[in-house]
Amino acid sequence: SLLDLVLPPQCLKCNVIVESSGTLCLPCWREIDFTSPPWCSACGLMLEFDPGTEDLKDSLCASCAHRPPMFERARSVFSYNQRSRALVLAFKNRDRTDLAPAYARWLARVGADLLADADIIAPVPLHWSRLYWRRFNQAALLAKALDCETGAEVIPDLLRRHRRTLSLGNMSPSRRRRTLRGVFSIREFHRERVKGKRVLLIDDVLTTGSTAEVCTHTLLQAGAGAVDVLTLARVMRPLPS
Repeated sequence: SLLDLVLPPQCLKCNVIVESSGTLCLPCWREIDFTSPPWCSACGLMLEFDPGTEDLKDSLCASCAHRPPMFERARSVFSYNQRSRALVLAFKNRDRTDLAPAYARWLARVGADLLADADIIAPVPLHWSRLYWRRFNQAALLAKALDCETGAEVIPDLLRRHRRTLSLGNMSPSRRRRTLRGVFSIREFHRERVKGKRVLLIDDVLTTGSTAEVCTHTLLQAGAGAVDVLTLARVMRPLPS
């Protein structure tokens, strides 16, 4: 209470005073497009209409029905657009590492079923040179913060990114896949720990799913039983087929 008096809690987006820490003010909350069912049971894309199936596990978007992703399920907290972009960039590029606990609570809510089934939680890794420049891996911070929300084992260094790539932001899906080919590997001293386990991958943004697919392929090749993906945000368009 004393700390709140000296340093009142602020909105995560616009910094106005709010009632409790780790929250958004009402105008900012209304601006963010939080995801909700009905969504594609595979990639998590919000569907325009209720598919009418009794079991939501059977509802697939057209893209996933044509070409199912390698991971089993993906979920995201909100749509990545101009209104939500500041929430991601502040955390990722402006050293707002204090946002991780609040974001982890959001992840825990939207990904409750994924977390309940997960044996291992692992972040998508950064190349060491990018980690040195940024000083932290935002996906690893989210994964560690989720440690308080679940009983699953968190392994921050499960995967290794052993080749630095150019920024993927403006690449086409096919070029992303070519660029990421052979980029990730599993650390040998963790290989036995993933055998037959369900791994939950954590990242900040799901754009085309290329990074998630390559990481999933790496984990399945190492013997993982299944892989799910949980991200803070996602671009709301079908994954390329």
